[in-house]
Amino acid sequence: MNFTQILIDWYSIYKRDLPWRQHKEPYFIWLSEIIMQQTQIAQGLPYYIKFTAAYPTIFALAAADEETILKLWQGLGYYSRARNLHDTAKHIAYELDGVFPEDYDSLIKLKGVGDYTASAIASICYDAQTAVVDGNVYRVLSRYFGIHIPINSSIGIKYFKELAQSLLPRNNVGNYNQAIMDFGSSQCKPNNPDCLTCPLNNGCMALNKSQVKTLPVKDKKIKIKKKFFNFLVFLSEEGETILEKRTSDGIWKNMYQFPLIESKSKLSTTNFELSKGIKQRLPQTHYSITLFNEKEIVHKLSHQHLYTSFWIINVKSIKNNAISTEIIHKYPVPILISRFIDSFGF
Repeated sequence: MNFTQILIDWYSIYKRDLPWRQHKEPYFIWLSEIIMQQTQIAQGLPYYIKFTAAYPTIFALAAADEETILKLWQGLGYYSRARNLHDTAKHIAYELDGVFPEDYDSLIKLKGVGDYTASAIASICYDAQTAVVDGNVYRVLSRYFGIHIPINSSIGIKYFKELAQSLLPRNNVGNYNQAIMDFGSSQCKPNNPDCLTCPLNNGCMALNKSQVKTLPVKDKKIKIKKKFFNFLVFLSEEGETILEKRTSDGIWKNMYQFPLIESKSKLSTTNFELSKGIKQRLPQTHYSITLFNEKEIVHKLSHQHLYTSFWIINVKSIKNNAISTEIIHKYPVPILISRFIDSFGF
C-alpha cells in the first residue's frame, strides 16, 4: 500500500475549499498558518477574512498600529501570535523589501514561525522538501504505523519529524502536506474516526490492533495552576471607568483590562486586599461596591485556570485615567473582559 499516494488521491477529491488555497502567495499562506495555530478552521476562517480585508498586503499589515491589530485579533486567543505577526510583517516589509524568504532555514528565523509554519510556507509556496508535523499529522502517523512514542516528548518530536520527512513525494510536496493535515482533521479525527470508509484502513496498525482510541500517546499534562482574579469595574456618575494596559510579558501583553487584584483565594467585600486596591486608584473617595457575579467565572488557559470575580464600584467621579464607557468597545481586551463588557451592557 502506497501511503503517500493514497493520501494525495484522497486530497484530490476531498480537499477543503479554503481561501488561502487559491494561490501560493506566501503572505496569505503565512497569515493563514499563524491564525490557524491551535485554532479550528471554523473559528479561524472569519479572522483570516477580516485580516485580509483590512490588510491585503504585507505593507498594509506592517503599517498598522499594534492596538488595532490586537483589537481585530480579539477573541482568537494566544495574543502573542498577533504581536509576533506584526513584528514579522514590519521586518519583511521594511528590511526585506516585502519579499518572504524562500527556504526553510530562513523562514524559521522569523518571529513567531516554528518548524511547522516554516515547513508549510516552504513546501506550499516553493515546493521545498520539508514535512509539516502538527496534531493532525501526529495522529495519522501514530495510528497508521502503530507508534506509541509520546508525541510531546523530545524523542517523539524528532522521531515523527523524521518519519514524516521520509514519506514525502518527489514533487508537489505542498499538496501532500495539506493532504495529510486535511486527512487528520476530517477523516482520522481525534474522536470517532470513520475507520470503515478510511482508504488507509487495510494497513492501519491501530485499527488492526484495536488501538485507535489510545493513539497517539501523550506524556502526562503539566499541573494546572489555579489563580484568583478580581477585576475592579469603576463606574462614575459621569459615565466613566478605568482601563489599564498590561505592559508586562504574558499572554495579554499590551491589551487592556479593568484594574486587577490577584489573590490567593476568593475575596469578600470586607477583604483588605480589595479595599487597598480600590484606595490605590481612588484615594479619599467614597464608594459603594457590589459583586457582579456571585459564582466565579472560570477562564481556562493552557497552563492555568482563572477564577474570576468582577467587582462593580460606584463612585461620584474618577479624577485620574478615566475613559468614557461609550468608547470602551474600541480597546483591545482579552475575551474574558470582552464577555463581561457585553454581559454588563456597556
